Amino acid sequence: MSDSHGDSGPHDLMHPPGWLQATFRFIVARRWWWVILYALLLIPGAYYARRVPIDSSIEQLIVRSDHDYIRAKAFEKVFGQGEFVVVLAEAKDPYDPEVLRRMDALQTELGHVPRVQTDSIISVYRRAKAHFEPTREQAEALRRFATGTDLFRRQGLLGDHHLTIALILDVDEPARRHEILDRIDRVVARLEADPGPITAVRKTGVSYVNSQLDTEIGAGNKYFPVFVVFVVLLNLFLYRSWRALVAFLVTLGVSAALTVGFIGLIGGVFTIVSSLVPMTVLITCTATLVYLHSRYVERPAGVAVEQHQILALCNKFLPATASVFATAVGFAALAVSKIRPIREVGIWVAIGLVFTWFVVFTLFPALQRLLKAPTSQERTVSGSGWFLRLIDVLPAWTYRWRWLLVSSSIALCGVGAVTLFGIPGLIAPMHLETNPLEYFNRSSRLYIDTHRAAELGPGQSMTEIWLKSSTLGAMTDPEVLRGLGRYVSALEKEKDIGAIIGVPQVVRMLRYIGGQGDRIPEDEAGLEAAAAQIESLAPSEPTLGRFLDKTFSQTHLVVLSHTNDYEGYVALEKVIRDRWKEAVAAEPALKKIELGGPEDTTSGISGLGPLQAKIAYHLVPTLVESFVLSIVIIYAAFLLIFRNWAARLMAIIPSLFAILVMFALMRLFGMTLNVATILIASTVLGTSENDQIHFFYHFLERSEASTEAGLRHALLIAGRAILFATLINAGGFLAFALSDLPPIRQFGILSSIAFILSMVADFTALPAALWIVFRARPDAAVAAALSDKAKAKDGLDRARV
Repeated sequence: MSDSHGDSGPHDLMHPPGWLQATFRFIVARRWWWVILYALLLIPGAYYARRVPIDSSIEQLIVRSDHDYIRAKAFEKVFGQGEFVVVLAEAKDPYDPEVLRRMDALQTELGHVPRVQTDSIISVYRRAKAHFEPTREQAEALRRFATGTDLFRRQGLLGDHHLTIALILDVDEPARRHEILDRIDRVVARLEADPGPITAVRKTGVSYVNSQLDTEIGAGNKYFPVFVVFVVLLNLFLYRSWRALVAFLVTLGVSAALTVGFIGLIGGVFTIVSSLVPMTVLITCTATLVYLHSRYVERPAGVAVEQHQILALCNKFLPATASVFATAVGFAALAVSKIRPIREVGIWVAIGLVFTWFVVFTLFPALQRLLKAPTSQERTVSGSGWFLRLIDVLPAWTYRWRWLLVSSSIALCGVGAVTLFGIPGLIAPMHLETNPLEYFNRSSRLYIDTHRAAELGPGQSMTEIWLKSSTLGAMTDPEVLRGLGRYVSALEKEKDIGAIIGVPQVVRMLRYIGGQGDRIPEDEAGLEAAAAQIESLAPSEPTLGRFLDKTFSQTHLVVLSHTNDYEGYVALEKVIRDRWKEAVAAEPALKKIELGGPEDTTSGISGLGPLQAKIAYHLVPTLVESFVLSIVIIYAAFLLIFRNWAARLMAIIPSLFAILVMFALMRLFGMTLNVATILIASTVLGTSENDQIHFFYHFLERSEASTEAGLRHALLIAGRAILFATLINAGGFLAFALSDLPPIRQFGILSSIAFILSMVADFTALPAALWIVFRARPDAAVAAALSDKAKAKDGLDRARV
């Protein structure tokens, strides 16, 4: 480095403690030890990394200690674990004999798929007419049967121009789900190849959503080749050395293997956002390596490589350690979230960064020496000329425009804060999206089919009403059946409820098939007969068995609705409980039935709908709590490292600017907060703070001389590393733009933009703020002022003489 830029070389500034020099001398001297150690650790790391399963089901979003999760698991133990799929066929006349023939054949084939139960208006009709065949006469009879009541329409089995086959899948693991759906797809594909009068065939259901998410997450490996190519190109462009590149790639590989291997060792599961973990660790590791190696290549003439490497490591140890651990604790702050994947991402990234810190300061120095990575004395580093010219003009430029740069940054931060949190009564806060369907492209078949099915049917959002009694046989008590029937009828009148499926509907269907009307009887004899029929059919009828336990003391009602947001579910739960209170008041027999409260894990309101609502409820607290906690922790880290209050205050300006402007861009382009984009704030804050730590560390090395001297020194030593580390961060996260899932794609693009914004603020708003805070002026202006004062004083002295 030239003297003209205020630095006579790196070693005149470095006075590392003896223990630190001794530690790095030991590491470099025993370099083969470290290579062998990590080679051995790679074996179990790779083994456990391959054992990490993928599961994107909605229950994976809730922490295990949550009451709703515990209730959902208890519910499955009583009524079994099943997922619903709907195959919907559209036709001009759904009762056309040829349509019925094809649908009948389709249901028969689907019924042969293991672990699948089917139901349709055809199978219901066969209970009344066992020898039904889709002739024209019998097709007309089926039409009269199906349209003679609103029961089947409300349950979504039919419409004016469609028929559906409802499937219940006995799913206990993601692999089983994929296997069953693959069989279903092959059966449906045969109908699609020869649909006849059927105009469209649609497949929807939570199973397809979960399966597609698993597939997309499993394809997440495509991000890593892109990242590796980016690292290779940038490394060769920056350092122009294959040896340095090999040291980078080996260090990165070990860091990633140890991180993912740890996840596999503790039994972790990858969900929709878990692919961010290895990528975040890799990107942070690469940025740290850039800081270390950039200092390593800055070897002045006449200094031995061995001595220079030790002193360079010592010089970067404190800022690199502080930046890695600040990033780690920033992500660890996500542990406050009640959304399980977000909590796990925070904890896993934090642990992975601890592994990274050890690898970076042990394996990487060993590889530098073993591979004899060149320094600037052997090979010129890219950017030496143009970046030095930038340093010449940047301090004076930021001083000249300091008020404009700082005020515009603050104004943009304010705009971002308003777009995120809104203004009560004027601007609504950003929309929260927790519907898993919105995680897919709107042009995808799953998205189109699901929305079309939602338009035609009673809704696909499921809420379970779990009812329990301590009295054996309570659910088939005649008076209880009558009370449940009245309760269901009252709920069906609510505008937000599309359909209710349960024992009362089964009673209505059985009576309709028997020619007794479609209402639950009110007389004692009719109730007794209905109760007896239910008790006799339950052991042999799988569908009915899913709504009653073996002792007939527990049952559940499935509520289908179009509700998706948290406020809607709060209102729906209130309706469910209010109508229950009214039903109990009207039918004393229901007093022995319990509809548990929110904290009850053995009964109450459960299902996918409430779980999604709970996720939405916790998204904003996750953003606010983790973000505030991250700021507090990182601010505390700055407090320990930098004694100057101005440095502590200025440290967060670039990160806050980048994050809040990024939220403004999200609002501008109509993006929403979801389980992935909610992580951007903590990710950008934790990662971009590395730049500020390195900047201030070197700024304070020379700030006592003058503010301009500190700025020039910081830009000279850390500026180029900040530039290329930011390019690595932005380019690495931009790899997520290849994802087919909009939330992950948006996360990658927005994170990249935020990193670039943070870097721009590092080189503009941050120096401008330092000029203002320190009330300083450029050295040339100070020298000119002193010269003018000296001339004035000389003139005054002469006048006196």
